[in-house]
Amino acid sequence: MTACQSDATTSGTTTGTATGTTADLPAMYKLFGSNVQITIEGSTVVIRVNGVPDHKSPYFGPTHLKYEAYNGSNPAFQLNPNRIVEQTGVFRIPLTPTRQATPSPTPLGPIGVSVNGVPIFNQYAGPNQPLTGEINTFDQYAGHPEQTGVYHYHVEPTYITRTSREALVGVLLDGYPLYGPLENGKLLTSADLDAAHGHTTATKEFPAGVYHYHTTGDAPYINGSGFMGVPGTVSR
Repeated sequence: MTACQSDATTSGTTTGTATGTTADLPAMYKLFGSNVQITIEGSTVVIRVNGVPDHKSPYFGPTHLKYEAYNGSNPAFQLNPNRIVEQTGVFRIPLTPTRQATPSPTPLGPIGVSVNGVPIFNQYAGPNQPLTGEINTFDQYAGHPEQTGVYHYHVEPTYITRTSREALVGVLLDGYPLYGPLENGKLLTSADLDAAHGHTTATKEFPAGVYHYHTTGDAPYINGSGFMGVPGTVSR
């Protein structure tokens, strides 16, 4: 199985709606799109998505209303043979993240979900296989579908960060937020972050400070040595 052959995939649509009596929905979840359904079940945030991005893509196929031919900046772009397929996914994420002494490895397949409901994958195209070649199949918004049609991001989703590269991008399965590569006017690289590709600072949604991840333009792009917190689960 490769990272783009997940059997535990999910994708998303959002309704930033939340229910539950044990806690209020954290502010960051209120930034998720209207096509993503979010609820609180006990100590778990449950995010239900349908795997269809809220932007156009050549991976919809030329007869689809959301089809857009590739118009990005990569001269080596090659359309892969897969097409986006709508499908149900459920992310169960700890409401309150629990820090681990040692990060646990991320799996192939979804490791988190973006604010527009699209799954986030790690830095591998397959077991210990870098994204070197696969990057050339990313569309103009930095995503692509795997063999079963799950559209996903391995790197900074440029549609989400198009208006602000400091924006909240999504959340990983351990409950820690993921932001774009810009922080306080500085464009971050992996060298600015810890082994898990994160650090603790104040953010707009967490002015008192929070551990969070960042996308960067260099590998590992989103996550490094693994989840800093105890991860939740994702299922179809």
